[in-house]
Amino acid sequence: MSNCYVIGYDLQDPGQNYDDLTDAIEDYGTWWGHLDSTYIVKTSVSASDIRDNLHEYLDPNDKLLVAKLSGAWAGSNLGDAADWLYDQMQSERLP
Repeated sequence: MSNCYVIGYDLQDPGQNYDDLTDAIEDYGTWWGHLDSTYIVKTSVSASDIRDNLHEYLDPNDKLLVAKLSGAWAGSNLGDAADWLYDQMQSERLP
């Protein structure tokens, strides 16, 4: 069973090359990355496994959050990106 997870990261060292991190996130296959430092992925992998996998691409002082999404959501100014969220999460859009 696949779930949607939000992945948020705060990279502490400007100028670092974090392409490997974003590539690793996008390797989960189905992903959404329309906000700075925030992705949503749909995968059958657990939140802790995602965390463990991404940890190798972070510096020791970088911050990472992986959280399972469920239920209703709301957003603003997301344009077509909102359609992806609705389709993948199979959830109710709030007004």
